[in-house]
Amino acid sequence: MSKKSKKKKIPRKKQVKSSSSKKLPIIMLVAILIVAGGYFLYSKNNRIQAAYSPAKTPADIEALKGGETRKTLSPVLFVGKVARAYSVAGKNRELMDSIYCYCNCKKTIGHKSLLSCFADKHAVGCDICQDQAFYAASRFEAGNDIAQVRFAVDKKFWRPLR
Repeated sequence: MSKKSKKKKIPRKKQVKSSSSKKLPIIMLVAILIVAGGYFLYSKNNRIQAAYSPAKTPADIEALKGGETRKTLSPVLFVGKVARAYSVAGKNRELMDSIYCYCNCKKTIGHKSLLSCFADKHAVGCDICQDQAFYAASRFEAGNDIAQVRFAVDKKFWRPLR
């Protein structure tokens, strides 16, 4: 008697994709996002810089002004950092009037420029206003003109509206 040898069917193993093939689309997506983000930031900075090229004439400086005519409050009314901020704003009226305030008080309470924050008591409780005033004054004292200071302030303090 001959026994036929039975061949057992061995089920084929399911092909499992290697982990590297799963990672490839994710890596490509991340790379694309990084390149696109870099391009966006680069082009945004170039647009801002083009918009704020250095002021060459008094008319250029005049165009940057917000038009605030009120006097700043006296720094002697305050203490510490707040007093220093009001002092800086009072000494640099033209500069402060040429800067947009990034606490967005222009939209919320109708201020004309950063100088407006120091013409009333708004800047007392607003670190954004105070920090912008200190930063702008330091850039101006470093030899930058008003347009260059405004560009630097915009670059440092700009943020999307919430």
